[in-house]
Formats: sequence, structure tokens, C-alpha cells
Amino acid sequence: MKEIYECIIIGGGFAGLQASIQLGRYKRKTLVIDTNYGRSTYCKSYRNILGWPNGISGLHLRELGKKQATEYGVSFLEDKVISVKKSDTTFEIKTEKGLTFDAKTILLATGLLDRIPDIKHIFDCLGTSIYVCPDCDGYEISDKSVLVLGAGIAGANMALEIHYWTNKITYINHDGEELETDVLNQLKHKGIVYQKEKIIEIVKDKDSNFKGITLKNGDVLLADRAFIGFGGNKISNELAKQLGVELLNNKHVIVNPRTKETNVSNVWSAGDLVAHSQQVTIAMGEGTQAAVWIHKRLLEIN
Repeated sequence: MKEIYECIIIGGGFAGLQASIQLGRYKRKTLVIDTNYGRSTYCKSYRNILGWPNGISGLHLRELGKKQATEYGVSFLEDKVISVKKSDTTFEIKTEKGLTFDAKTILLATGLLDRIPDIKHIFDCLGTSIYVCPDCDGYEISDKSVLVLGAGIAGANMALEIHYWTNKITYINHDGEELETDVLNQLKHKGIVYQKEKIIEIVKDKDSNFKGITLKNGDVLLADRAFIGFGGNKISNELAKQLGVELLNNKHVIVNPRTKETNVSNVWSAGDLVAHSQQVTIAMGEGTQAAVWIHKRLLEIN
């Protein structure tokens, strides 16, 4: 007889990990299936999390979370879920490696991936001196010179947003459309320098700290820090679509604000797959909240 998990969590980022810890503490038979790649794997220092004033890398925090969940009996599998099918009482889950699992409940925590062009050395500096999220890391650029590496209106909006932290900003439109006149005027009004040119390489020091960029035309622009704003982020909602989960116009999953359950019974979602502020701490909170209500449902159906 095939083993049935009480909950299978798809995605092992911070929402999925926090949910797994909570479900483990409920002594629920839980499996986390994760590719071990995502936003949280390439950020080298989160500095806005309670208890980590000097920062902690995404990989380290994930390792700590996985170890903690494992101690509560949670199982982990490095694999990619390619299909989820609902039957009367369970879900059938199939993976890229050809494995099949059954679960009574599902938590979708597949998140999203930022679009980051193939620019030499960009990942070396990401999360330490090149940033993605102004809410997370705007503080780090206070009064520093900053290059915004971006595309079209997405990069322009990033430059305008981080102006709160510094007035020494240059926006390099790497691969986007030319900006409309009103946007150019907004940048000019804020004193933001604008240039449309391909970025070839990140200039860094021996410790992989950002120092500037080399452009296709040969120019080298130096600055203290950088933000990226390329737009076109990929929301990993394929499994949600398979299940008939309702989506917003921006392709994020809609959940009950209190329970984090989707419109499909016994399917929950948390983290960056859901429309929220895309913060580590919020993802963790949503993971816990979803797990609490998954436990309540299991009390009903077991």
C-alpha cells in the first residue's frame, strides 16, 4: 500500500521551511520537495531579520531550517514536482525523477525567480553589494553612490524608489525599451543620471565587493553599490494552474487572508508565490499560518 503523507510542501524556501517546522512540531507526516534553488539561495546576507543584526546568508538560514525540521521528523527530497492531480481524498504528486507521492494536503511554496541577465560577476556580488529589494536593503545604500542596473520602466521605477535613501544614482537601461518623456523628466527632476547601454561586466574587488560596471561602449562606471531592476520576474505558478487555483492578474496565487488556503480545498500557499511584500519574515509568518490551518484541517479529515 502506497504511503500517504499528511502534508507535502512543494518548495523549500523560507515559507516552506517554516511551515515544515510547525508541522513537524504537530507530529504531522510531512515531506518537503525542493529543487534547492531559488531567490533565497543566492542572497548572501539578510540584515533585516530579528536576531541576525550582522546578517545571515540565505543558504545558511535554509540549512538551519532544514536541520531543525529534520529533528522533528520532517522528510526532505531534492527534486522538482512536475504534476499535481487531485482525487477525491488525496493528491497525486509526480516528480522530475519519476517518483510518485500521495498527500492529504498540499502547501505550494514555489516562489518566484528574478530575471537576471547574463552579466559577468553579477551573482558574485548579489546580496552583499548588489541588491534586489529596496525594502530589505535600501538602508545599505544610505548616502552612497549607486548604479541601478535594469531594463526600461522597471529599472526607472527602482531608481525612483531608492532615491529615498540616496541622491547619488545613475540608472543604466541594459536591455529595456527607451523611456517615455514623462519618466525621463521624473528621473531628471530627482537628479538621477540616465544612460541606455548594454552592461558587459561587473567590476569587483578580490572580496567580490561591487565597484562598478563595464559597458559595451567601453566606459567604466564606478559606484559604491548597485540595485537591479530588470523586470520580467517568473512566478512559479505552474502547479497552481494545474490544480485550478485562482490567480490574480499579476499571476500570484490568491489565498484566504486568515488561513492561507486557496480556492481549492486542502491546497494552501505561502511565500513569494502569494501576493505580499516579498520579505523573508513575512514568508516565514505565512508558512506558520498555513501550517496551523493545515493541522486544523487534518484534525477534521483524519
